[in-house]
Amino acid sequence: MWTSFPPRDWWYMAVLSLGVLYALLSQGRPRARTGAWIGFVYGLGFFVPLLPWIGVYVGPLPWLALAAALAGYLAVFGVCATVTMRLPFPPVWFAAVWVLVEAARSAFPFGGFPWGRTAFSQVDGPLLPLASVLGTAGVSGAVALFGACLAWVVQLLLFRHAAPGAPAHGSLVRPGVVAVVLALLGPIAAIGLTPDTLDRNVSGTSAQVAAVQGNVPRLGLDFNAQRRAVLDNHVRNTFGLADAIDSNTAARPAFVAWPENASDIDPLANPDAAAEITEASVAVGAPILVGTLVRDADGRPTNTVLVWDGEKGPVGRYDKHIIQPFGEYLPWRPFFRMFSSYADMAGNFRPGTGSSVLQVPTDSGTIPVGVATCWEVAFDRAAQTAVDQGARILYVPTNNATFGRTDMTYQQLAMSRFRAVEHGRAVIVAATSGVSALVEPDGTVTAQSGIFTAAVLSARMPLRSETTVATLLGAWPERVIAGAALVALLFAMATRTRFSQRLTTGRRRKSSPSGAVQHKSEEFAGDEQ
Repeated sequence: MWTSFPPRDWWYMAVLSLGVLYALLSQGRPRARTGAWIGFVYGLGFFVPLLPWIGVYVGPLPWLALAAALAGYLAVFGVCATVTMRLPFPPVWFAAVWVLVEAARSAFPFGGFPWGRTAFSQVDGPLLPLASVLGTAGVSGAVALFGACLAWVVQLLLFRHAAPGAPAHGSLVRPGVVAVVLALLGPIAAIGLTPDTLDRNVSGTSAQVAAVQGNVPRLGLDFNAQRRAVLDNHVRNTFGLADAIDSNTAARPAFVAWPENASDIDPLANPDAAAEITEASVAVGAPILVGTLVRDADGRPTNTVLVWDGEKGPVGRYDKHIIQPFGEYLPWRPFFRMFSSYADMAGNFRPGTGSSVLQVPTDSGTIPVGVATCWEVAFDRAAQTAVDQGARILYVPTNNATFGRTDMTYQQLAMSRFRAVEHGRAVIVAATSGVSALVEPDGTVTAQSGIFTAAVLSARMPLRSETTVATLLGAWPERVIAGAALVALLFAMATRTRFSQRLTTGRRRKSSPSGAVQHKSEEFAGDEQ
């Protein structure tokens, strides 16, 4: 499963991986506790290599603790899947429970941890267009169902040839058909359900935009110790863009996007920083979206994006809504500081409220820009809310300098590409140290920077106003699939477990006049073994 995620991008390994997991959980009708161990070991094998960026500068304890906690969710998956897969057509329930558990870990605790959802591994695969129809839950469920159906076909073939009196060839039809249909859903969606065909009244408008990656003086947690240097880097590269415009080697942008923490010096409180940003905006002839930190009256900071106009100064503000636990704030601080000396380095940020859309003034009119800052792009509701509020282009300011030269930045870029397809919006990813990128509504990356280098990305990008099916449905696909999984689990627990069989046997004993009771059915005797 890990190899299906960036930077490897072997999307098909997610299908094969979940197929193997299905086979392990269905072979010989294992007991629930066996399913728990299988799920837990699978979770460790996935999350440990996926998340080393968490501990790159703070040691292995937070990384391994988080990986173990997330593996616990897959232990729960193993239990639930083992039980529900005793119902007819087990691949469906395997996939539904997979979606249910992904939804649970994406919401709880501390707001959840959506990183590593299966859908984010499919940005280079044929199932990606389904994102515009069923969103994250639909793509994750399709990958799980596809893998499970393939495993089911293989199991039936092996069983048919190995066991006398095995099921006839006709028993292969249903899983085979489902597997083939799922394999074709991606291309079908790509042809018939892309954003352009969902709304025939596409405006066709576009805007020239630029993203500036100024880079940082050094790697590590203290990257912002030289805050003025980081600000100066972004100002200097913006002046470089202005020079290119003046020499007719670059087009003038409608606006310039700076990354998160581009100015950790609050320009609302520091005249020097404000003057630098104003000069850069005047030079480039466009407003700048500035990632900065602003302290409110209570002294607590907000992770903020300011719309900075060269003539008027700040004319718009977005404060990050979904702040990151153990980074921007520390839940249960007295408890966690007992385990790591780095605990007190966590911030005390206040989450923002208000609109997720910045109204950016340009020469040709106001452009509604939806914001999902860094961590927020992993959450379905961030981009969903912005598009619901009228965003015609999405902007992901991010700062990955604290994670060094790890895979984190590439994994995050995959989420931005997924959001582009999900909502039919172009996405500007502006990173402090990389990777920055310009993403088309179909998920194609048209420009991308390197990591820990200065760069300016510039291109004309579409401004979409149509609505995809996924945007219209919102969280409903996830709710329906997760609800079906819960109902199936409860039904299976009531009818397909040894506990339910004991209850049935007890009722028979009480109702039998002779006291004669049948032994446990062969189906549940297999569970005992």
